[in-house]
Amino acid sequence: MKPGPPGCAARYTSRMRIGIDFGTSYSAAAACIEGELRPVRFGEAPQFRTAVYFPEHLPDGDSVRRHRDGSVATASQVAEALFGDEAVEAYLLEGDGHLVESPKSMLGYQLHPRAKDTIAAICARILAHIREQASAQFGTEVREAVLGRPVHFRSSMGDAGEVQALALLREAAAVAGFHAVEFLEEPVAAALQHHAASATRHTALVFDIGGGTTDIAWGELGGREAPRILGSWGVGLGGTDFDLALSLDRAMPLFGRGVSRVPNHHFVEAAMVQDLPRQRSFRKHDYDEAPEPFRSRLMALQAEGAPTRLHRDIEGLKVRLSDAATGAFALDWIEAGLGVEATREQLADAAEAPLRRMRALLAQIRDERGVPDAVVLTGGMSRSPLLRGLASEVFVGVPQVAGEASLGVVSGLARAAAG
Repeated sequence: MKPGPPGCAARYTSRMRIGIDFGTSYSAAAACIEGELRPVRFGEAPQFRTAVYFPEHLPDGDSVRRHRDGSVATASQVAEALFGDEAVEAYLLEGDGHLVESPKSMLGYQLHPRAKDTIAAICARILAHIREQASAQFGTEVREAVLGRPVHFRSSMGDAGEVQALALLREAAAVAGFHAVEFLEEPVAAALQHHAASATRHTALVFDIGGGTTDIAWGELGGREAPRILGSWGVGLGGTDFDLALSLDRAMPLFGRGVSRVPNHHFVEAAMVQDLPRQRSFRKHDYDEAPEPFRSRLMALQAEGAPTRLHRDIEGLKVRLSDAATGAFALDWIEAGLGVEATREQLADAAEAPLRRMRALLAQIRDERGVPDAVVLTGGMSRSPLLRGLASEVFVGVPQVAGEASLGVVSGLARAAAG
């Protein structure tokens, strides 16, 4: 989809198009109604964690296969699932069932055909939840959407992964009850939102650091002229990579990483809660021969829900390090008196590899395009001083504009949907 006029003045009658930011970590939706940008509410919040809990069984892909045969999804197919933080809390409380986090991160990887159907069905459940909430709040059946997409999906298959990810998302949207969807690159959507808020014309680099990918757009934005997007770039790195780095560096040594003979990939498996095959593999390992105290700690971490609980604490610590120089959390549920501490400098050291790749991408764009009038930061990780500092290193002296960290992309998608 090419970006159209960024206005927000559509007046809907029999049809409505919404913008959907189906994110790796968080998802949101919004619409332009009678000139007003209106977010969809999920409980009391304008976004929800991209997590879904199935108390009984994971979807087996039947809804996807039925759709191929001409059927459509129904509300009853969504009723048995919980979403967002409620999903995580229910999973930790019940201690069984199936929690799926960040299904978007799996769309571009090589998958067995039945696994592809299952991932599409899981995404369909989440998109149906969004569609139903929007329909209820806006008082009309929502059947059309502009769906955000990264410049490049995380993928193990190159261009084939891009094609597969878009095909699975399109199919998931159809199963969820959408009759028409278009895709728009997420940094372009954020650029449209920045354009609408800018009175004067200028060149801008939009630096969108999300949960799973980092996406960048360059354009001539602001003023009375239409926005001109002149380029976009992306890399499969985001907040989840910082979570993994922080977990491996600060938490996993307490379980034996680097100080025992337990292989490193075991700790990676434990930390990557969004990767279901890795989670299943971690739970199957036998730690009877591991030395204490690591044996007991690893076995406690293998309990149902334990990796999710640790990941939630790690993510919270990462977020706190955006505002404070130090942070900590307790691991009393693993062992009395156990805890994790970290400083912002330690996070920077742990995440040196993703930071280096992001810096290289920004430097490449600077060398290709020159220096913009402004750098616009958006996405959940844009709050981090590490990322703001990175942009300052590459674009020395260029003013930075703090975009809407959580809602910049979805606001631009809603404007595109109204165009």
